[in-house]
Amino acid sequence: MPDPLQTLTPIEPELFVATFSPRGEALFRNEAWVATFRDEENPWVRFLREDRNLAESFVREAGRGSLVTNQIFFAHLPDRDEPLPVLLSFLPVHTRGEGAPEVRAVMVVGEALVEPSTWTAGQTQKHRMETLGRMTMGIAHDFNNLLSSILGHIELLKSAPPGEVPPGLLRDHLDPIEQAALDGAALVNKIQQYIRHEKETVFEPLDLPTLIRDVSVLTRPYWYNDPRRRGIAIDLELDLAPVPPIMGAASELRDVLVNLILNAVHAMPHGGSIRFETRDEGARGVVLRITDTGTGMTESVRERIFEPLFTTKGKGGTGMGLAVSYGIIQEHDARIDVASEPGIGTTFTLTFPPAETAASAPAPEAEPPSTHRARILVVDDEKGVRTVLCKMLALRGHDAVEAASGAEALARVDTGTFDLVFTDQGMPEMSGRQLARALRRRFPELPIVLITGDTDAGAPDEDVNLVLGKPFKLEHLDDAVRRLLG
Repeated sequence: MPDPLQTLTPIEPELFVATFSPRGEALFRNEAWVATFRDEENPWVRFLREDRNLAESFVREAGRGSLVTNQIFFAHLPDRDEPLPVLLSFLPVHTRGEGAPEVRAVMVVGEALVEPSTWTAGQTQKHRMETLGRMTMGIAHDFNNLLSSILGHIELLKSAPPGEVPPGLLRDHLDPIEQAALDGAALVNKIQQYIRHEKETVFEPLDLPTLIRDVSVLTRPYWYNDPRRRGIAIDLELDLAPVPPIMGAASELRDVLVNLILNAVHAMPHGGSIRFETRDEGARGVVLRITDTGTGMTESVRERIFEPLFTTKGKGGTGMGLAVSYGIIQEHDARIDVASEPGIGTTFTLTFPPAETAASAPAPEAEPPSTHRARILVVDDEKGVRTVLCKMLALRGHDAVEAASGAEALARVDTGTFDLVFTDQGMPEMSGRQLARALRRRFPELPIVLITGDTDAGAPDEDVNLVLGKPFKLEHLDDAVRRLLG
């Protein structure tokens, strides 16, 4: 009777699966293993010499009952210039019986780390979330600074005697409060964009200096707050000359810039500076240089930094950050060059072709607020938000009616007539879009505005006429009312 261990078949044929005896003899290899590594007496014949010895030792270790997982090996294949990275796990198979468990065999299961984009995409997302995690501690610091500014100016206003605050002093307090709120909203928006990282299939004209400023704000906790908590100082210098717009995907280029900043910070354990410089170099293109005063790289390291899996950070690095960045730059028909000297620092030079843009049309003159008095239903589960919104609409002469939920809103429209509805998206029991769908069935012509603090709220559709992002100003409400009511 044949040994049942020799007839084991893999559940997933795309995986590499092999079965060994506890002493290391190969008993079974699936089709994927044979097609990739050849059906020879030595199952490790295509692996690098040092990796062969390591794999054989892991088989014996698993044969003694130990679990060995997530080990990376390299194999030479005739159709590849570079070695194939392979992730393998060594699993002991025990017998069941009355006595002590005994290892009957060792199963080796693994996969190639190159097919085709799933692994790379997964590692890219992992790299992104690790980056965000390293920045999270400092984000709270930035928000606390903003809240301290807001609360401080409010306390100063409250401490003034009633009726004795001159208009100029009132403006001195209100302007910083408004700016702090706008800065907080901008930071939240940048964090949301970075987390979501939705693939942009269509390139659009981008202003490179604006993108750099956005990234400098996003990464400030990592290059400013965290180093200073550790007693070192890293400065970020921006020398951003006006340049022609470039064609690109903002989320992808943002990833590249974030990665370059984090690499620069990692190269300056004792502090230093990072400098961004933009220049229009005519026929050469739009040039961005990122220079750090870090430890620098040797020539042998510099030549390999864009290779997948290559890292100088040990267990702290994935080896994918610069490899992914290189691919993104190529997708933008751009190039990335690096110059470095040990002990001096590193400069990355990114060169983009300028976008071909038509002559810009003159900006339209701002339209005055609508003078039409409208009856407007405001739906939001947050009392503070809907109260402020109603007061802002009342300033323009509109009759605003509050509703704290979708159910209350439906009851309101059953007993009264409305010209327009503003509804929050994120509400319990019934979301804003669900409410809009219910209202649309009853009143097909009723204009509906969805208000949301989420960057992924979607676009207008057959139920929603307009999507308005939080926070918003009075002119944004004026524009929405004017567009929908005339």
